[in-house]
Amino acid sequence: MVLGPGQVIRSDDYHTAGEPFRIVDAGPMEGETVLDRRSWAIENLDDLRRFLVAEPRGHAGMYGGFVVPADEGGDLGVVFFHNAGFSTACGHGTIALATWAIDTGLITARGPSASLVVDVPSGRLTIEATLADDRVISVRFTNVPAFATATNLEIDTSVGPVAIDVAFGGAFYASLAVDELPISVSAEDLGTLISVSREIQAATTDATVARHLDNRLSGVYGTIFHETVGDDPLHQLNVTVFADGQVDRSPCGSGTSARLALLYDAGLIAIGEEFRHDGIAGGRFSARVEEVNPDGVVTSVEGSAYRHATTSFYLDSRDPLREGFLLR
Repeated sequence: MVLGPGQVIRSDDYHTAGEPFRIVDAGPMEGETVLDRRSWAIENLDDLRRFLVAEPRGHAGMYGGFVVPADEGGDLGVVFFHNAGFSTACGHGTIALATWAIDTGLITARGPSASLVVDVPSGRLTIEATLADDRVISVRFTNVPAFATATNLEIDTSVGPVAIDVAFGGAFYASLAVDELPISVSAEDLGTLISVSREIQAATTDATVARHLDNRLSGVYGTIFHETVGDDPLHQLNVTVFADGQVDRSPCGSGTSARLALLYDAGLIAIGEEFRHDGIAGGRFSARVEEVNPDGVVTSVEGSAYRHATTSFYLDSRDPLREGFLLR
């Protein structure tokens, strides 16, 4: 059982460009690093993850994070969770978490900006928040180095053969341009997009193009379906499908970093040039390549998060559904 009689779990809920992020302090976790604590959470907190994600408390698109101590020198850490487990990176969640940290006074902020360091399973992120009237207006995080691993990799799918590109932005993503395909980035095509994403993930299981030096970061996490807005290659509309057919309402922060790595490798974007990445719910991330080093492309991504709920969760011992259920 997740909760005993009289026990309560509190969450602060935000959304970033329409994508939810449920922030919870689940108490101490074992491990020397945030990545270690993620491994511990996989083994010990999966029932709590299901409790917080599943209906009637959540839904198949719910996302969240457990607040944990930072690695040495950081301000705070986070272990991300979704409908199928625990992810290694989450840009929209990072934006929400930084906003929450300032909103709650965990990080003291005075003046027009504030800086903080957040440790996530994929590494250390430096963050700059822009404020007005002591409120967070936007958050820009500088991500771990991103890098491309494959281009024009052909996959057979239910919509025909497609060519995907693979890149790492804290997690590995397959990118698929839909401009010339019989599908689009739209709510009407979500069912097909989810099916194709599952086909791509199945076809890339254990693929060498998605192997990381730390195997805990390996594997294709999701598929970024993207199309060009107008004729500007640096303005794209996308929807990312990840985990168990989960749809990212935001433009996907770590996926945006992966897209930048591919754009840079293709010679389509220069250092410091703006990339506008729109999500299916209408939100936008502004991103750029900050520098290039031997580890890859260092990117930054900016967006805004908004608090919409503070909730206390209980579990009635008589409840036959207990940890909940997921319907689509």
